[in-house]
Amino acid sequence: MRFMVIVKTNEGAETQGPSTELLAEMAKFNEEMVKAGVLLAGEGLAPSSEGARVVFDGKSAPSVVDGPFTESKELVGGFWILQCRDREECVEWIKRMPNPEGERGEVEIRRVAEAADFENMTPEIAELEGRLRAQSAGEA
Repeated sequence: MRFMVIVKTNEGAETQGPSTELLAEMAKFNEEMVKAGVLLAGEGLAPSSEGARVVFDGKSAPSVVDGPFTESKELVGGFWILQCRDREECVEWIKRMPNPEGERGEVEIRRVAEAADFENMTPEIAELEGRLRAQSAGEA
């Protein structure tokens, strides 16, 4: 099973970025997950001041809202994609995540949906999705 681990940001991270200590500890943690074969991808994100939101409102044209966004506790600061046998294994990995400053934080774990999870998935759509995934991964 694949899981997206969504690391929420905080006001400090939005304005000053991670400390050298945090970067070093995260690098070690990422190395542990790579060696264990669970880390598929992971990145930190730039502050919301560099971002935008596209808002869809019914049938009108989408609108764009430029950052920064005010609710930092709801913003994503980074993510991992982990390959784990189940949710419990993923939780155990994330409980080991470094927090050298001892700050309050929140990390959300969500299973990545597979084609079989969608009852309206036709064989044709599943086949197209499979081809597109292989092509985007450079396998086709």
